[in-house]
Amino acid sequence: MKKLILILGDQLQEDSSALKGFDLDHDEIIMIESSSEANYVLSHKARIAIFLSAMRHFAESLKKKGFPLSYYKEDKRSIIDVLIQHIKKNSITQLICVEPGEVRLRDALMDLAHELSIGLELRTDTHFYSTPQEFAQWVGDKKELRLEYFYRYMRKKHQVLMQKNGEPEGDCWNFDQENRKPYSKKGPGLIIEPLWFEQDSITKDVIKFVQKEYVGHPGSLEHFKWPVTRSNALLALDHFIEHRLDFFGVHQDAMWTNTPFGWHSIISCALNLKLINPREVVAAALKKWHGDPSLLSSVEGFIRQILGWREFIRGIYYLDMPKMAIDNHYNHQRNLPSWYWTGNTKMACMKDAIGQTLEHGYAHHIQRLMITGNFALLAEILPQEVSAWYLAVYVDAIEWVSLPNTAGMALFANGGRFTSKPYVASGAYVKRMSNYCQSCSYKSDVRYGEEACPMTTLYWNFLLKHQASFEKNPRTKLMVVNLKKIAAGDQALIAKHAKKILNDLEAI
Repeated sequence: MKKLILILGDQLQEDSSALKGFDLDHDEIIMIESSSEANYVLSHKARIAIFLSAMRHFAESLKKKGFPLSYYKEDKRSIIDVLIQHIKKNSITQLICVEPGEVRLRDALMDLAHELSIGLELRTDTHFYSTPQEFAQWVGDKKELRLEYFYRYMRKKHQVLMQKNGEPEGDCWNFDQENRKPYSKKGPGLIIEPLWFEQDSITKDVIKFVQKEYVGHPGSLEHFKWPVTRSNALLALDHFIEHRLDFFGVHQDAMWTNTPFGWHSIISCALNLKLINPREVVAAALKKWHGDPSLLSSVEGFIRQILGWREFIRGIYYLDMPKMAIDNHYNHQRNLPSWYWTGNTKMACMKDAIGQTLEHGYAHHIQRLMITGNFALLAEILPQEVSAWYLAVYVDAIEWVSLPNTAGMALFANGGRFTSKPYVASGAYVKRMSNYCQSCSYKSDVRYGEEACPMTTLYWNFLLKHQASFEKNPRTKLMVVNLKKIAAGDQALIAKHAKKILNDLEAI
């Protein structure tokens, strides 16, 4: 039996389960740079570059370890087309791969195996704490799926931040209320920079290639300093833990003009490419904490993202696909404004969040959820267009993590399958959590008229349209109480101005 082990661009794990039992005399590894993957959505140049550079570095490490490797470089065919030709040419009888992070590709591999009458073994992704099967068992017949309960289950199972008596450290499961503070009115002050890396010869070659071949793609490569090797990713993790974790929690929701990274870890891409393992990330955070009560809220908030949300969202993806990809609870049909690809809007918050996204391929979770996502929901944009944009523009975007966060969390497209409410807010929230409104031509507290913040107008319009469902939900009922305080005449003017905005989203 001649086995071919396929390693995908987001499976760069040294101890990958795909390599278990590898026979150096008979087996072979294949890696494929496919332009069709870069064009599946209009990928940010930095997203393409980080995948290709990380893949090439990983390929070099495999070769140094003596693994036989066929590496298809700068190939214009699809992954499946390359595989078909290679399998036929080399008389492969079995294809092995870690389960892909996209159902689309998983199904394509299954179709390929059937078409060529070869064996296909999709192995468990040992990178994660849990498996899709374990998550499905946890879900069982639960009527409501909530992160909090899955997070507690994971904390208990893996004994993370747990006391010997079975209670959570600090006698509290969740310190989220302590982790929602904005920066002071004077600004964030001195923030220690994330650890960045100079481009080596491999990365420089990739940059040149991407600049030449993907001219029409969005984004810049001028600030490309991401870790693309395991050794650099570990250094980036160590730097965050040592110098930035202390302030992560308290300001994780804060936003400020020209402050793209805040105190965030900036390791999501390295994690999603599997250059580093979530277990070593959690272990590093726990080592820093070491029982210090002053660090507990930050450490808990950070670990919740890794052990809780990241695992939860992956479980949801495999549980609900392919339905998740077509869900559209509110039947929104508007097109994504073209300025999502340029940042050319008069809205200061959107301009800054999109601008930094185009510059770096990065925005933190509140910018994604409460700025670009919140506006997309209020503006009634087709969820599939928004999801494609999120998958395209962020360096850490892989469908298993991007789609549930976008369609399920930001857009409420699945009607609250795993969220207790739609995450909508007016310009008042943006003003409270940032300084964006200070430099904006719109006024966050004006509800209608030419000076009105579009986010504020559309927020109240959204409540008007969905008042009945919001009133039934304990977590959104107060929003309706506030809506009813607005005079009927003003409500009519809000609806009228909202209609004008929605009919010409390109103009705002």
